[in-house]
Amino acid sequence: MFYTFGETLRESERLPGGAGRLVAAYLRSGELQEMRAAFGFSEANVEACRSANMFFRSGVEVYDGYTFTELRIADPADPEAEDDCVALFIRKDLFLVVDVLDKDRSTEQKFQQALRRFPPQSISLEKLIYAFLDALVARDITMVESTGQEVSQLEERVLKDEADRDFNLTLLGLKNRLLSAHNYYEQLLDITEALAENENDIFDSESLMYISNIDKKIVRLREDVDSLSNAVVHLQDAYSAYLDMKMNHTMKLFTVITSIFFPLTIIVGWYGMNFQSMPEFTWRFGYLYVILLSVAVVASFIVIGKRKKWF
Repeated sequence: MFYTFGETLRESERLPGGAGRLVAAYLRSGELQEMRAAFGFSEANVEACRSANMFFRSGVEVYDGYTFTELRIADPADPEAEDDCVALFIRKDLFLVVDVLDKDRSTEQKFQQALRRFPPQSISLEKLIYAFLDALVARDITMVESTGQEVSQLEERVLKDEADRDFNLTLLGLKNRLLSAHNYYEQLLDITEALAENENDIFDSESLMYISNIDKKIVRLREDVDSLSNAVVHLQDAYSAYLDMKMNHTMKLFTVITSIFFPLTIIVGWYGMNFQSMPEFTWRFGYLYVILLSVAVVASFIVIGKRKKWF
């Protein structure tokens, strides 16, 4: 579907003729193949729209008459959602979004939102690109806040000794989500930086502030995600230190117990030698003597351990 901006926003199933008016379109990959000659795009760029890009950093190609890039669209607020993939063709009078993989039509809905972000009579190419990229990241600030709360809750679990055996797996999943979000924002920044350079002079220099504004917004999101990633790394280090401290405490406890009962082992070994000349064997109170001696030794070590703060 094609959209022409003027006094009103007009829809058309065919590429509008004439020049001077900005046209936006959201096409399927097959439709682009059929209309390639009308657009004059590179055959390699058109062929690239046949399959979804599996990587975020695909690069931006700048030609004399237009700019082309592939965009893998993630939803950091919903990590279970499947990533979409579109291709962007940007010309002085055209903003074309090609649906490479958009099963749930979520990206198309954001494109529709961008079309109506500004009044049609005041729209420009720069405003339209700003509105589309802004729609892609509109929910992401919610993701940043909720992830920050999740990190705080995980930290609280460590401090309260409530971390379970799957705690490291939880941290790993969180790190992977944040890494994916980081790569997504880096991809968007590659695009905005290439557009801001305006190598092929398709933008009005006075309106490039819209590209700059969305660039700054994405930079802040990336910095927030990186900050959360660092917090997760520090939390993982803190959890590892907590496990080490817990293990050290356990080993210390066993060491203290061993130290307390080691003298009893000596006493048992001493009187287990069975020499006939040992007077305690024939003494009437020998058994009671050994019991009291053992209790006295254990009590003495417990008192010493308390004073030395072994436990």
